[in-house]
Amino acid sequence: MRVGLGHDIHRFGGERPLVIGGVAVEYHRGLVGHSDADVLLHAVTDALLGAAGLGDIGEWFPDTAAEWEAADSAQFVKRAVTAIQERGWQVVNLDCTIFAEQPKLSPYKKDIAENIAELLHVGPDCVNVKAKTGEKVGPVGEELAIAADAVVLLEKTN
Repeated sequence: MRVGLGHDIHRFGGERPLVIGGVAVEYHRGLVGHSDADVLLHAVTDALLGAAGLGDIGEWFPDTAAEWEAADSAQFVKRAVTAIQERGWQVVNLDCTIFAEQPKLSPYKKDIAENIAELLHVGPDCVNVKAKTGEKVGPVGEELAIAADAVVLLEKTN
């Protein structure tokens, strides 16, 4: 078994839609990023790659590559899942936390968990999504950014 940890943070800006965990979240501001700036799927991708000893999201999907500009971050998760499966690993479970002062994410947590479970090829009970505020402290608390952490457990399939 192996454990992987992923972390990401994106600042607010621009007029793009806010997408977290592959789910459109109603809010008047989006996040800045080379791809769709899905902070949670970026953390999940890093956790998957890290658990399998495959580096990080920046090595696989550099923000300097035109092919990833405005890309759907679900592609990153899918490619990471394929890479770990090719090496004989499968996801056991994922636990993640989204840090956002605003918008309130409780209404979206179930949809986010279900979407990520589908991307990971696990049941929805194998994905846990938590949402926390920044308690008015730092870039999250001051509503300048959203951050996310993800922890994944992999097991060998053969």
